[in-house]
Amino acid sequence: MSNPESPPSLYAAREPVFPRRVKGTFRTLKWWIMAVTLGIYYITPWIRWDRGPSLPDQAVLVDLANRRFFFFMIEIWPHEFYFVAGLLIMAGLGLFLFTSAAGRVWCGYACPQTVWTDLFILVERWIEGDRNARIRLFRQKWDAEKIRKRAIKWTVWFLIGLATGGAWIFYFTDAPTLLRDLLTGQAHPVAYITMLILTLTTFAFGGFAREQICIYACPWPRIQAAMMDEDTLTIGYREWRGEPRGKLGTPGAGDCIDCMACVNVCPMGIDIRNGQQLACITCGLCIDACNDVMDKIGKPRNLIGYLALTDETRERAGQPPKNVWSHVFRVRTVLYTLLWAGVGVGLIVALFMRSPIDVNVTPERNPTYVLLSDGSIRNAYELRLRNKQGTDARFTIAVTSDAFVTLSLEGVDGLTVTVPANETKSQRVYLTAPPGSRAATSERTDVRLWVEEQGTTNRVYHDTIFNGTGE
Repeated sequence: MSNPESPPSLYAAREPVFPRRVKGTFRTLKWWIMAVTLGIYYITPWIRWDRGPSLPDQAVLVDLANRRFFFFMIEIWPHEFYFVAGLLIMAGLGLFLFTSAAGRVWCGYACPQTVWTDLFILVERWIEGDRNARIRLFRQKWDAEKIRKRAIKWTVWFLIGLATGGAWIFYFTDAPTLLRDLLTGQAHPVAYITMLILTLTTFAFGGFAREQICIYACPWPRIQAAMMDEDTLTIGYREWRGEPRGKLGTPGAGDCIDCMACVNVCPMGIDIRNGQQLACITCGLCIDACNDVMDKIGKPRNLIGYLALTDETRERAGQPPKNVWSHVFRVRTVLYTLLWAGVGVGLIVALFMRSPIDVNVTPERNPTYVLLSDGSIRNAYELRLRNKQGTDARFTIAVTSDAFVTLSLEGVDGLTVTVPANETKSQRVYLTAPPGSRAATSERTDVRLWVEEQGTTNRVYHDTIFNGTGE
């Protein structure tokens, strides 16, 4: 009995994409965005910011050892993580806003995968040549020329990946000190491991995976459709103007001469003339390529261009498209903008309203109170004082309550505590109610502990409970 035929393979090997060099408005915009974003990423850890002798002078620093985040004049403590959460919410709303207005502009211009892939392709073009030369080299058997060019290209890619991983770890400790330790072999193994992982992932994603990361690994292409509607501006082919395709001068042919320029420059390897596709990152390079061809053959520009579905309907009917700002400013984008601005304003207000002092009071639970020899009732508390300033500070502790209670500090003469700059200090506090008083005989009494910085108007409080006998 013959074996049944094996099922067809569902795996397709990657077809390498060799985008051709192109000049134009969108290509220039991408160069500028790449230069700015990479410049910010690589340079930021080296910017200095004077915060005084007791704090690090790195402008942007994620200080994991001391559980703090520094951003120029702003210092974020662990209990203030809501600032980071707010920034992430703003980033998400901003992504929704730009996608709703102009499609996947984040993917096409500012996504790290796009930026580093652009940089790697630029290096590849410098070393191996433009599209046709790279295709020939790819098909060429391994010889001295191919080995030499590939070795040079991969070396440069590896150095870019190494700089990428190095820049990342510089955000987590003092950059000059870490660089010296890295070069002398004295850095912590975690630093070397992190650099190696980021180097290899950058090398692989930007050099080899490229468009496959966008198509298969990134979830955003599958989510972005929910952000778009018929008024979203995205890249499209005006097939009613370009079809039927034919060589220049062919009777009855449209404006598209089927030169394949739009396909040859696409970093994703797609044909935009087949309509919107999941792989399209709306980078605009096909627009630059097509406009260049239209200029050469004397045809109107924007056979491929940014347009909305509502514009397509109007243009097919011979009407002019709507004003671009009517697409950008509509109910959805205005709502996203208001939400984004609201979160931003809330963060700014919270930032300027926060106190330089943070206090936390924890009552002792075992026992809840102590009966002293004179009949007084005493409660013990753990007071944690955080001084969020760059200088040492002296704090005076006080108590207020409807019932009479007295305050004392363990191991301290008086009611004053000194907390070093940017540190937290624990202080044991005792509240005592005289015998027969309302606080002593009540089961629970509300009290308020006050902390005031001497010589300033900084003052905070913490409400807690005084436990009595309940008799």
